[in-house]
Amino acid sequence: MPVRSLNSSVMGWPNRDQVEAALRRWVGQITQPPTSLQAVGYFGSYARNEAGVGSDLDLVIIVDHSDAPPYMRSHRWNLHHLPVPTEAIVYTQAEWQHLQQSQSRFAQTLATETIWVFPEGVDE
Repeated sequence: MPVRSLNSSVMGWPNRDQVEAALRRWVGQITQPPTSLQAVGYFGSYARNEAGVGSDLDLVIIVDHSDAPPYMRSHRWNLHHLPVPTEAIVYTQAEWQHLQQSQSRFAQTLATETIWVFPEGVDE
């Protein structure tokens, strides 16, 4: 979240490196016990290195499967420990593959923009 400078009223906002480091720590904490987690990446302004004060973090999370409807899946993940407001889209592996095959504009954006932080070096 914003941090006030000790000597002024200017607010600071976490930069890409700080946000990515916090995201990697968060992923490390949630992957300690075995889960159905397949991949975690971020896209949008932080991935494009265009984030500024007030920017949120956009995550894509891929899991083996889920019984929850798509609009409820992100509620499973406690995103409050990340330093900026965060939104997550959670796909099952099958949904992710279907999205990638669709060649939709959103799929193309995710394919070119997403920076994968888990597993290391993933190229979905």
